[in-house]
Amino acid sequence: MGHDPDPIEHMMSGFFSSLPTIDHAHDTFNQERYRPAPDDWALVVTDVVDSTTAIAGGRHKTVNFVAAMAIAALKNLCAPELIPFLFGGDGAVVMVPPHQIARARAALARVRGLAAREFGISLRVGLATVAELRHRGSDLKVGRYEPSPGNSFGVFHGGAVALLESTVRGRGDPDLIGRAAIADSMDDRAPVDLSGLSCRWDALRATRGKMLALIIQGAVKPREIYLHVMRLAGQDGDPRPASLANLHVKWPPKGFMLEARARRHGGSLVMTVLYVLGVSLVARLLFALGRPTGAFDPERYRREISRNTDFCKHDDTICFVIDCPLDGIDAIKRYLDDCASRQMLRYGMNVSDTALMTCLVTSTNEGLHVHFVDGGGGGYTNAAKSLKAARGAAVDGNDPESSIREVIVK
Repeated sequence: MGHDPDPIEHMMSGFFSSLPTIDHAHDTFNQERYRPAPDDWALVVTDVVDSTTAIAGGRHKTVNFVAAMAIAALKNLCAPELIPFLFGGDGAVVMVPPHQIARARAALARVRGLAAREFGISLRVGLATVAELRHRGSDLKVGRYEPSPGNSFGVFHGGAVALLESTVRGRGDPDLIGRAAIADSMDDRAPVDLSGLSCRWDALRATRGKMLALIIQGAVKPREIYLHVMRLAGQDGDPRPASLANLHVKWPPKGFMLEARARRHGGSLVMTVLYVLGVSLVARLLFALGRPTGAFDPERYRREISRNTDFCKHDDTICFVIDCPLDGIDAIKRYLDDCASRQMLRYGMNVSDTALMTCLVTSTNEGLHVHFVDGGGGGYTNAAKSLKAARGAAVDGNDPESSIREVIVK
């Protein structure tokens, strides 16, 4: 028999949905828009092991998909409650309310097992309460970046994400390492709800020059830096990576096997492949027609995608992908080089012809869908390498100074 939720629990579990929304990426640098995370919420960090090798082997789309699986699993677990999440190319940062922590641990164990069994990908996962992280000297403040109504991403400040990421990799306080660990035995191979997770769009081909993946770290005036970069990139048009000009769906979609393997829940892969191909064929036909069908308007949906792409901000690190003219790329590099020499700013960039997009769709009819973008040709991974080079460090995935980088990409 059901019961009314405890009013205090309801108030605390509504933490993220009660935050003031941040409508524009440049406002994520305003610390007044952030709020302290409740002590009893839990922070989650995931990280694909040796993603550099996987991407070099042509598995970039798989790495992105696996990174998004934890977000999908925890978002579906906590629905309809909003939770903050951040996509980092080869990992993710998520928060869950206190009454979902036990179930979140089990879901993360299942996601890790699924990644290994279906994709041959090793995934690190870890969870700790905000109180445990604060006890060890790292704070956590959260902002709610919402580029369109109902489509929220988390942005974070305070150092707790970097601490947990380092912990998940087995560094630091042994007690916290033990508390954050999620045992393999928790994976009972029960189905993981990854509803809405897909990667059916073609690679986003640059229409204005090249796709530029940027990681900027340690800027004294990050908002000023970000705005100037966007001005340089957008002098003759919209620099967002997804646009009506490059959103195309072919059939069968290149990522259909990823979706099928994630959905089959131990059942017949053939039958699941047929289901995914059928659903994606219907979608392809609807987009080809371009006319509203029932409550679904394919052209409106494509316009919404360009707004609902993610923006990654964690502490003093920001990551984003833009479609940039070639002369804009040269101007951005000169500008950031100058900033680096004057402000001790560090940055890394990767230039490619395309970007990759992984989608998490709640409702196409209601405009509830978010999209995770990584630059093609190595994307954030290669940008992170040049960032390390700018720090004067060797490119070594075990370098303890690389913890912030590994939260975002590896």
